[in-house]
Amino acid sequence: MAASPPLPPGHALPAPATQHMSLTTRALLAAGLMIGFYLLALGLAAGLLYIPYAEWQYANRLHANIAIFCGVGALGILWAIMPRADKFAAPGPRLEARDQPELFQAIEGIAVLTGQKPPAEVYLVSDVNAWVADRGGILGFGARRVMGLGLPLLQTLSVAELRAVLAHEFGHFFAGDTRLGPCIYRTRSAIARTLENLHGSLLQKPFIAYAKVFLRISHAVSRKQEYAADALAARTVGAQALIEGLKKVHGAGLAFDSYWRGEVVPVLYNGFRPPIAEGFRRFLNADSIVRTLDAHVAHALTEGKAQPYDTHPSLRERISALNDFPSHDAAHENSPAVTLMKDVDALELELLRSMSAEANRLKALQWQDVGAAIYLPLWEKTAAEHASALKGITLASLPETVQQPDGLAGRMPQQSGEQLSADERKGKAQFIAGAAIATLLRQRGWRMTVEPGASVRLEHEGLVVHPFAVVHELSEGVTTPEAWRTLVIGSGIGDLDLGDCAAPATR
Repeated sequence: MAASPPLPPGHALPAPATQHMSLTTRALLAAGLMIGFYLLALGLAAGLLYIPYAEWQYANRLHANIAIFCGVGALGILWAIMPRADKFAAPGPRLEARDQPELFQAIEGIAVLTGQKPPAEVYLVSDVNAWVADRGGILGFGARRVMGLGLPLLQTLSVAELRAVLAHEFGHFFAGDTRLGPCIYRTRSAIARTLENLHGSLLQKPFIAYAKVFLRISHAVSRKQEYAADALAARTVGAQALIEGLKKVHGAGLAFDSYWRGEVVPVLYNGFRPPIAEGFRRFLNADSIVRTLDAHVAHALTEGKAQPYDTHPSLRERISALNDFPSHDAAHENSPAVTLMKDVDALELELLRSMSAEANRLKALQWQDVGAAIYLPLWEKTAAEHASALKGITLASLPETVQQPDGLAGRMPQQSGEQLSADERKGKAQFIAGAAIATLLRQRGWRMTVEPGASVRLEHEGLVVHPFAVVHELSEGVTTPEAWRTLVIGSGIGDLDLGDCAAPATR
């Protein structure tokens, strides 16, 4: 399965001579930050408790308001810094080597190359991410290694790029980052609880100041850890695979929330379960999405710069550092990393179950059926409700209506209590007109296509109409009235009245 590796199989990557010093320095820094916070917290709590004691002991009086303020403040601080149990909740379904042999072969192969033990537990998670952690044990002893792999990440990367990302994650094991992480995390959580407990109080100020210092220093350390993990991945499997993987992860990370909210959630809400990973692949391949993400990645590559509170270097900074490493002449595997997984549909269902028990009630639905099952009934209902307002607008006369100031929006009655801006009214009116066009054409036998990330498309005898996009494009002058009239009149649909969209459908 794996391509010829840059290092011979079975040979662990040796630790550089500076690695142990680096780990020691980071450990001392993490310990210093933690100790500094607890000294500040305990010192301030002790000082607060001492104030009413000293007033009673030496001045023979006690102001109740001062005593209450000091007591409440001290208790709030002490409660916030009290250690909490580290409870690990499974972030998704646990993957087993017996069920996913190819994926675990890839993981174990990278473990060998980096001289690390493979994780004891691997979980499938729902975002474009991969991570590792040490969980359990006492002060790092007896902890178990845990890895999370995002299903959309596996759909985004090739096998070669996944191996590079895995090598990066094993770099965190290699450098001891996962042993330092819990210490930093617990301190950060304690600071956050302290700030919350002291909200609105003057006692917040020293902790706010310390939090800023703590975050700047700890996040600077985190950025150095990312560079080190990148370097190990580049030495292990080659820089080019990691560079390409980082670009894809950056773009897919930007896209996934829009995909989830705009494409998946409406289907789930209506009681259906689409192929989520496959849908994300289609979403990323849609022309408009490709153009948008390419622009974002290009901007990140030229303008990106990490800020003091960022935990990761920018994409530009990471790739610039990786350019110093030679690319290995390894035969890259370009097949999607998700092909390493068996029974993806069952895994998706398990992942949804881990997010909500309602997943058991969802019915499987293919993407090609989403339009007819979910969106078309909505468009038909919307168009029928506004048929009287649309009456008299034909497809041929649509440009004149939408290009008039408030021409389309002015026809739409406002609902009681509805307060929309001019742009919102315009957008709503354009959606209603698009719904009417889609309904009319569908009723007349046009074939409808609704793909993730792409505009709605209706086709008939070689003619194509994007009902929602074209209303907006006519309004903005992107599509000319002449071009639109030529299309609809030439295809014999120019006289169709949008107000007739309430007629019975013939699907």
